[in-house]
Amino acid sequence: MHHFNYHHDQLYCEDVAVSEIADKVGTPFYLYSHATLKRHFQAFDAAFDGIDRLICYSAKANTNQAVLKLFAASGCGLDIVSGGELYRGLQAGYPARRIVYSGVGKKVDEIDYALQAGILMFNVESVAELELINQRAAVLKKRAPVALRVNPDVDARTHPYISTGLKKNKFGIASQNALSGYAMADALEHVDVVGMACHIGSQITEARPFEDALGNLKALVTELQHKGINIRYLDMGGGLGITYENETPPPLTEYAGSIIEQLKEMPLRLIVEPGRVLVGNAGILVTRVLYLKQGDIKNFVVVDAGMNDLMRPTLYNAYHAIEPVAAGAKELIVADVVGPICESGDFLAIDRSIPLVESGDLLAVMSAGAYGYVMSSNYCSRPRVAEVMVKGGDFHVVKRREGYEDLIRGESLPQFLQK
Repeated sequence: MHHFNYHHDQLYCEDVAVSEIADKVGTPFYLYSHATLKRHFQAFDAAFDGIDRLICYSAKANTNQAVLKLFAASGCGLDIVSGGELYRGLQAGYPARRIVYSGVGKKVDEIDYALQAGILMFNVESVAELELINQRAAVLKKRAPVALRVNPDVDARTHPYISTGLKKNKFGIASQNALSGYAMADALEHVDVVGMACHIGSQITEARPFEDALGNLKALVTELQHKGINIRYLDMGGGLGITYENETPPPLTEYAGSIIEQLKEMPLRLIVEPGRVLVGNAGILVTRVLYLKQGDIKNFVVVDAGMNDLMRPTLYNAYHAIEPVAAGAKELIVADVVGPICESGDFLAIDRSIPLVESGDLLAVMSAGAYGYVMSSNYCSRPRVAEVMVKGGDFHVVKRREGYEDLIRGESLPQFLQK
């Protein structure tokens, strides 16, 4: 459910015509619906009613300050994977005690930052990381709250680039090594063992992989409790998928219900880390047609948004619906929708049936609220696009469009070239 709908053949975001925003802001730009973001969080949180939980939004999906602030004000926690995301979260108003630090490659300065901030816990990915966190806590005269990320070897049945719960993946500690890992953590002087974590992948469209992972973790928690190691938090990660094309993810009540049923007899606080499911369908990328190029074999619709603006189609061959901002009865053509980047992989859609367009027409790339702007770059020296949020009948630029001067900001010439 989202708030992007047609009124009199014009696409609106809530009560604002998308074409009006394009005329004032320029293209390309990302556009987010405040009402959709708020509704998605409320629905997700309500699905877990009846169990002690902390919903921690996965910051990596979309780190715009307006998006972060909206969720923080709703009582949400935050799942982070870098010092930069910790900074963004604190700036957006998240209490440190509602922040969980995941990620396989935490650096010393990032660990120190999190310890000094007083986060809820580190999700530890290796024995080496555990030892380093203990050392840094000793130096800073702190105690580090940790959970071990256990790899349950569950197939999430998703794209291999975003599957994270198999033995061959780089993430977590193998389940057969978890008991020795916890024994080591429990013996460390500056570490407090508080939880257990897992994350099996992203864009998962069935409940069974979550159920299988939870079954494996429950057995480990019980065994640890028998050994006197008190696990208080169980972090099930995120990964619930959304509909991009014809996917059928389970209803929130089914997904949450299967977890609640297994945990209702266990004295644990559940942590869940939704990202894409909260923001994915709450945002679109608006782009303008530059040219229609008719070739001998293919038609190409050349637009002003490229792979540097939205990487998912190029990186994952991911599908995003593409809709005209001005609808109406139009002839359909089959075309590749491509950007201006000098790469054959610069496309938003391949062999897509779309209405016949002309130069100047606006297109909306749907379901672009997650892993859109956050994965964008300045490749080919293209300034990053604007981000806009609509609330009711008003729109607000929540990240200004970069200018050419931003491209060289921070660069400097060595003295031997200053002649």
